[in-house]
Amino acid sequence: MSVLRRDDVKFHYSDGSHRWIPPDPDHDQRAWEEQVHRHKQEHLRNAQPEVRIQRLT
Repeated sequence: MSVLRRDDVKFHYSDGSHRWIPPDPDHDQRAWEEQVHRHKQEHLRNAQPEVRIQRLT
């Protein structure tokens, strides 16, 4: 699970999905998409993998 920071809210809809259309209609679409890609990379860097421990018998 990754950690959400306060400024991450602008990149998400209320259901948690990523916002690929900028909230400000005057914002450059390509620049916004690059920001969302970087934001998603942050999710991956901050994600903590689930570790399963198996007991050998």
